[in-house]
Amino acid sequence: MENIYVLEDDNNIRKLVCYALTKEGYCVKGFPLPSEFWSEYKQHKPDLILLDIMLPEEDGISILKKIRHEDEEMYVVMMTAKDSEIDKVTGLDSGADDYIAKPFGITELISRVRAVLRRGRKNHISVKKTYTIGELFADTESRIVQVNKEEILLSYKEYGLLFALLEANGKAMSRNELFAKVWGEFYGESRTLDVHIRNLRMKLGTAGKYIQTVKNIGYRIGGEVNA
Repeated sequence: MENIYVLEDDNNIRKLVCYALTKEGYCVKGFPLPSEFWSEYKQHKPDLILLDIMLPEEDGISILKKIRHEDEEMYVVMMTAKDSEIDKVTGLDSGADDYIAKPFGITELISRVRAVLRRGRKNHISVKKTYTIGELFADTESRIVQVNKEEILLSYKEYGLLFALLEANGKAMSRNELFAKVWGEFYGESRTLDVHIRNLRMKLGTAGKYIQTVKNIGYRIGGEVNA
């Protein structure tokens, strides 16, 4: 069964989460401080991390960015008492696989954990693909994106959006489909998707025009995609 680390400074929440996940059959370790987490993480990496944002010593977003810098495959679910749009966007854009706001129900938390791990197992079976559309080039295995042969640095979720659209091969993807593919859930009226699409277009520069808005549906990659 999968190993899960819980980094949460609130003792009651940490103990409750660890107990609930252990009952579900997971191997769980809880940490009240980032320093204790890092000490264990460097020795043994888990399959998934439940990470609070507001922490002593170091905030959760900073920890997430450090994890993503060396490991893009680690599954991370953010936990926070904040429920503002900016915190959600920041966490997801920094590479979180999902986001759950306190207070949350244990049943919901377990469902989120299962969904991320299940999605991760599916995504692990991947086939190397490269795509070319005009001046845009993308390699799904190396996660290299180039425009006019110049590499473009994208955030974790921006990569996910671009490759989801490319894999659709010109077909329009609905907002629900993109949320399910990249975030694993639908965030209702959230502007999260629009913010990420806007940022992705800007970073792609002249190739940003290929990402087209399809009225009342969602988005698609325009032009002829060569896979």
